[in-house]
Amino acid sequence: MDLNPADAAFVDRLKARLPPAAFRAPEPRYFEEPRGRWTGRAGAVVAPGDVDEAARIVRSAAEARVPVVPYGGGTGLVGGQVCPEGPAPLLVSLERMTAIRKLYPDENLMVAEAGAILSDIHAAAEGGDRLFPLSIASKGSARLGGLLATNAGGVNVLRHGNARDLCLGLEAVLPDGQVWHGLKRLRKDNAGYDLRDLLIGAEGTLGLITAATLRLAPRPAGEGTALMVVDGPAAALKLLGLARDHMAEGVSAFELMHRQALDFLSETLPELRQPFETPPDWFVLIDVGLARGLDPAGALETLFAEAAEAGLVHDGMIAQSEAQRRDFWELREQIPEANRRIGAVSSHDISLPLGAVPGFIEKGAETVARLGNYRVNCFGHLGDGNLHYNVFPQPGQSRDDHLEARAAIKRAVHDLVDEMGGSVSAEHGIGRLKVEDLERYGDPAKLSAMRAIKRALDPAGIMNPGAVLR
Repeated sequence: MDLNPADAAFVDRLKARLPPAAFRAPEPRYFEEPRGRWTGRAGAVVAPGDVDEAARIVRSAAEARVPVVPYGGGTGLVGGQVCPEGPAPLLVSLERMTAIRKLYPDENLMVAEAGAILSDIHAAAEGGDRLFPLSIASKGSARLGGLLATNAGGVNVLRHGNARDLCLGLEAVLPDGQVWHGLKRLRKDNAGYDLRDLLIGAEGTLGLITAATLRLAPRPAGEGTALMVVDGPAAALKLLGLARDHMAEGVSAFELMHRQALDFLSETLPELRQPFETPPDWFVLIDVGLARGLDPAGALETLFAEAAEAGLVHDGMIAQSEAQRRDFWELREQIPEANRRIGAVSSHDISLPLGAVPGFIEKGAETVARLGNYRVNCFGHLGDGNLHYNVFPQPGQSRDDHLEARAAIKRAVHDLVDEMGGSVSAEHGIGRLKVEDLERYGDPAKLSAMRAIKRALDPAGIMNPGAVLR
């Protein structure tokens, strides 16, 4: 069915149904995405103040067959938040729906609106002496609705899971304008199909998330962070196993990094304090959070001693203060910014079975080398098998010098990921960037089911058209 643009006549009808505060000036920020690959546009930008206004917006769009593009914090990396082609859509920003509706510390739960910024959710949880574990580099601007719509991961997936694992219930507007009131605080609810899991990760193609019931965790009584130098990814994987043998679920994060990351940080962010006098080829950042009565620094010292005896690590440092812990994490969290400043020829957000990670890194280097003389910055969440495998030009060149090679590099890397049983979309989603990849590598039965679900819930195809499914 053909869609219609959000033209002046449609906007006039919408103005009769919404207060003036719901309308936003079409600022450039709404039409940009971090990697600069697309520029979106919209016939109008609206920001509902509550779920009733959100329902009126979607219902109006459904009646007029106007496409709707949900917009959170604009931090998505696969183009799901911009619409560069087709009829001019209605862009729906959640920026006015930012309330923390309720905190239930005794139940380890929180109800928050979809426009709440992640760092504000962290602060609200901390105010109840609780922890919301989801954490990503863009926590100061990413909004809850987008995090759920993309099933965001981040650094604590090893211990706490993805966004889906941290959500008990949703409030959402379905494509026909109906409101699903699913903000239950139940940990067991097997009453039919699970719409929560369907909408989480759907990237706004099946409905507009307006609020969520979130799982919280007790704040660890003691936290510790260490950097440990390893001989390579295989040693890092063995170190991860040893760490979990020692501390079980006390291991919150286990990040693998390569010397190339340190070189990029030196090149682009020279003011950032580097921890190593001589940068190692491979090292890991380990973060632990332990219960009352346990000593994180002592546990990390014991781990280092045993790992050194086993030949897994040969240097390292354990944070001696909260400031040093922050410095260690700042190093990790600034890698994406350094990458952005260098300019990747091709970026890959991939996941692999843990045991396949060392082999992939070795074969990936050989694969990229066959395609040209490039630098590879491989880093990521080794604890859950998620690597950010990014290919860069040599010094003195820019990514624009290699635009013709991008498709071949991406195809070669993704073919290798698929061959080794991995996924070409680990935590960023499909968006518009990876629609063709989903068609190429996705299971045919799954794709058929996805299209059937899309037709059933959104027969007119108004919700974020062009994202996830062609």
